[in-house]
Amino acid sequence: MPFFGNTFSPKKTPPRKSASLSNLHSLDRSTREIELGLDYGTPNMNLTGQSLKFENGQWIAESGSSSGDRRETQRLRKRNQQLEEENNLLRLKVDILLDMLSETTAESHLMEKELEDLKSHSRRRK
Repeated sequence: MPFFGNTFSPKKTPPRKSASLSNLHSLDRSTREIELGLDYGTPNMNLTGQSLKFENGQWIAESGSSSGDRRETQRLRKRNQQLEEENNLLRLKVDILLDMLSETTAESHLMEKELEDLKSHSRRRK
């Protein structure tokens, strides 16, 4: 019998009280926002002098930006599209070249095997 009691049987914890005593969980979302002040508005940030806001899952430049920035953005998007198309074409070409290399390698191995078979067959005849 242990001197200080059984150390492997912990005391039972008392039952927990209810999770929430407030009635805020029963209110609808708009009422909770008014009560708790959860309406933060749209996130904004300023990078290198250009103000951006987050709307519909994308960062959008504020309307105060100059038209030169918009033209530059449009030009960059067009260039990006061209580069993506070029990248896709180059990937296709690499795939075709790899297929051609595999086919040529397989044919080369078959020809080497046939050559060895012919050599061994001609040696047997002698």
